[in-house]
Amino acid sequence: MGAFKIQIIETLIIMGFYVILFFVFKIVINNFLKKAELESGRRRMAIRSIQLFTTITAIILLTGVWGFKQNEILLFASSILTALGIAFFAQWSLLSNITSSILIFFNHPIKVGDHIKVLHKDIHYEGEVTELNYFFVHLKTENNEIITIPNSHFFEKSFSISRKTEKP
Repeated sequence: MGAFKIQIIETLIIMGFYVILFFVFKIVINNFLKKAELESGRRRMAIRSIQLFTTITAIILLTGVWGFKQNEILLFASSILTALGIAFFAQWSLLSNITSSILIFFNHPIKVGDHIKVLHKDIHYEGEVTELNYFFVHLKTENNEIITIPNSHFFEKSFSISRKTEKP
């Protein structure tokens, strides 16, 4: 068999494992997080993060199959890490919102269903958190308007958070 045919077969095997792992991880992690009683918004974000990791792993494996040199892969990986490092310090970039979403997921007390109000003299908005995603937090106001707040604002401004009381 020629080298080209072997590369195609290896690519198909990697893609097959990728698709299988994609769905298996989604089901297993979702069930595990349900048992841990993690809210659905955070479960969705955790699943997206795991799927992003599996996608990056598949891409790295495919670059190895197709003969990219190790120094080219290392250059690419270091460029990505540099961009993420800059994102921690860039205030208005999309990368800043993505890294902020990770920090919100693990360290910020807001959850879907919370009622938040900004505590800033020049900016006035409040509402119920309906969605947390990579770039924005969505608030639903009393007038049924949807307000999108960039994730980076949660580290620049103060918010008042009130939770719905659950009935026993």
